Amino acid sequence: MPTGRLRGKLLPLFAFLAVKGAVAQGSFQNNLMPQPASLSVLSGELPITSQLRVSTDGPPDPLLHRAVERMIFRLEQRTAIQFTEPFADGPDAPIQIHVVDHGVQRPALEVDESYTLDVQNGGLKLSAQTDFGAMHGIETILQLMQSTSSGYFLPAVRIEDTPRFPWRGLMLDPGRHFLPVANVLRTLDAMAAVKMNVLHLHLTEDQGFRIESKRFPKLQELGSEGKYYRQDDIRHIVQYATDRGIRVVPEFDMPGHVTSWLVGYPELGSKPGPYQVEHGTGVFNAALNPTLESTYEFLDEFLGEMSTLFPDEYMHIGGDESNGEDWKSNPEIVRFMREHHMQTTEELQAYFNTRIQQILAKYHRRMVGWDEILQPDLPSDVVVQNWHGIEFLVQAARSGHRGILSQPFYLDHHSSAAQMYAADPIPANANLTAAQQKLILGGEACMWGEQLDYNTVDSRIWPRTAAVAERLWSPASVRDVPDMYRRLAIVSLEIDALGLEHISNPERGFRQLTGGNPEALRLFASVVQPVDFHDRYLEQHTGPLTPMTNVVDYTVPDPLSRLKFAEEVSTYLRDVNGSANAQQRAADRDVLEQTLREWVNAAQVLDVQAKREPRLAAIAERRKQWSELANTGLDAVGFIESGKPAPESWVTSRKTLLQQSAQPQELVDFVVLNPINDLVEAAGAAARSQ
Repeated sequence: MPTGRLRGKLLPLFAFLAVKGAVAQGSFQNNLMPQPASLSVLSGELPITSQLRVSTDGPPDPLLHRAVERMIFRLEQRTAIQFTEPFADGPDAPIQIHVVDHGVQRPALEVDESYTLDVQNGGLKLSAQTDFGAMHGIETILQLMQSTSSGYFLPAVRIEDTPRFPWRGLMLDPGRHFLPVANVLRTLDAMAAVKMNVLHLHLTEDQGFRIESKRFPKLQELGSEGKYYRQDDIRHIVQYATDRGIRVVPEFDMPGHVTSWLVGYPELGSKPGPYQVEHGTGVFNAALNPTLESTYEFLDEFLGEMSTLFPDEYMHIGGDESNGEDWKSNPEIVRFMREHHMQTTEELQAYFNTRIQQILAKYHRRMVGWDEILQPDLPSDVVVQNWHGIEFLVQAARSGHRGILSQPFYLDHHSSAAQMYAADPIPANANLTAAQQKLILGGEACMWGEQLDYNTVDSRIWPRTAAVAERLWSPASVRDVPDMYRRLAIVSLEIDALGLEHISNPERGFRQLTGGNPEALRLFASVVQPVDFHDRYLEQHTGPLTPMTNVVDYTVPDPLSRLKFAEEVSTYLRDVNGSANAQQRAADRDVLEQTLREWVNAAQVLDVQAKREPRLAAIAERRKQWSELANTGLDAVGFIESGKPAPESWVTSRKTLLQQSAQPQELVDFVVLNPINDLVEAAGAAARSQ
């Protein structure tokens, strides 16, 4: 059997991807993600033994010391080797860490994150300007470690590394579905592993006010249904993030998306109320009243309080989807607009934004907002976050505004890692000057919370977000998609070791849905992914109270398993076109046919299991289509092997099946239709030469 043709359903896939396309030179295999700016492979290695020692020069530095302690712990866990005396002073320690400036103890937008790493002559030297650059270097050390049957080692390399963009973020949305502190902390661990440096917390929504205010306690008491972060929780999250070189940027959405604010403080609203926490999804009319000085007095006190919890210089005010309906229906607001010569509610929102920007400046904070805030008079130091077309980001840069890209990185639309990897904050056709390009700070992957909960959130974020992290860190020339997927599979296992649940929670769900016999459902989940956000909402009308324990909730976006089947099909079809001998072709055909037969058998098992489980019965059409697609593949191979083209009627019927299977249905989409179509096309082609 040829290299890389590994059987099995889930975990062997990672071995398949690790072997497929591995880049090796000597003893070095490049599994780094993100890829560094510059890497040179040298000869030799640094063995990992119980005698490993780490020396950090300079005065005591608790921030760096904690980072090194985490590195040592992870090395011990990965190798099962206990390091007897891991800390040492002086130049004799095998691992030397040198930081120039220990005075920078909090991550910030302008902080130097570069580092150099030399592994040679039996030693390692990590040098960085700041502790945060050293933290990134430590993550590279952990990714570099390799092994043979005789032990673990770090290969000899020289790396000079610095990020392409200074803002490499992930947005979490506990506003819709609250995420416990444990979710946030493990997300920070995974972010640090792939060198992301901004956690954007979307803390307020129509569906919940998720942070404690001691100055205005009715915000959380009446607006959260008891699910919110206490101020001590926030302090812990911020410190945990700081220890990993990650900034925490809070978002308090205004003037729209504020229903939860108004439950306790209806006097802030543009209508008298009463208000109640929303349990639906969509754009609601509730909005703060921007014409009352009392609104700004309230927000001044609230934002001042929040600035004591979040030390980052940036604070997000949302600004999106404020439809102006409550403003237009309030005579006093209409009168205010007329008196101030405002023709549209967009102009009124621009006025509101200016007032909020002035309040934030009072607390030495800079404003971030979604791209609806981009108006002609917007102050130049406001950061515009793109979620519409990328032209908003480009336009902002041309207008002198800093900006960050998010629109292609909306994780709830389930774009593949490859699709997000192809998106660039600075498009090749943007025609921006060098100065304007510097205004584009980077980007954020956005994990909106309407269709997930604390159990499923990890599998919606990871491992795809590691591809976004690489796009924002690595040089723009790093574009090898197959190799990206190879390394993504390895990173997925690495963050699994950190306690992420993107692998374990789906497995738990498979067991629960099948009474402990998950093999067939696991295989089904390897060929589907959740439907797009809008398709799921139309079919299920999801909201904050929707249980997230259906089959769709245990499938994952862009399953890496689809790559294995696609490779089996492409290899077989290359063989058919004359690139392999008869023996090789027969072996590759057998591998493909075995996969397709496993699908047929698994569909039959699911049919039996569905008689006892309504949630499996709910995917009846998809189960039927899966079996038909598998038999289509088997039939196609039969026609190809016969040397005679398939009848036109068969090709037509199979094309119809593929079209029907491509329609959103039962909350999951097939991700294997293109390879099946390739088989149908090949079967319908002219007979191969004998």
